[in-house]
Amino acid sequence: QVRLVESGGGLVQAGDSLRLSCAASGRTFSSYAVGWSRRAPGKEREFVAAINWNGSSTKYADSVKGRFTISRDNARNTVYLQMNSLNAEDTAVYYCAVGSFMTHSLRGYDDWGQGTQVTVSS
Repeated sequence: QVRLVESGGGLVQAGDSLRLSCAASGRTFSSYAVGWSRRAPGKEREFVAAINWNGSSTKYADSVKGRFTISRDNARNTVYLQMNSLNAEDTAVYYCAVGSFMTHSLRGYDDWGQGTQVTVSS
C-alpha cells in the first residue's frame, strides 16, 4: 500500500499560480502512474491530470490543458501539479493517487490521499 500526502493548496486570486505536491511512502512509488483529481463544492470528483511511471507521458483534462503541468521526481517520491492562470472554477479539493497505468478514469487509481484545498477568489 502507498500512503500519499498532498500539500501546497491555499487561497489565491484569479490569475495566480500554485504548485501542489503529492508525497508518497510505502511500496515502490516509481513503478506506478499517478493521477490528480479534484472535487468542487456540490460536484462529483473529476480527473485533472496523470503521469506515467517515469514522467515520459502525461494526460490532462480539457479544462486544465495548457494551464496545468504535472511532473514527478522519483528520487524524492513526489509528483507535482503546477497550476497557472487559476480561475474560480478551479476551486476544489485536489487529490492524488497511484495506478497501474495512466488513465483518465478515476477507477484506475487507488490509495487516494486526504486532499488539499485550493480556493481561487475572483
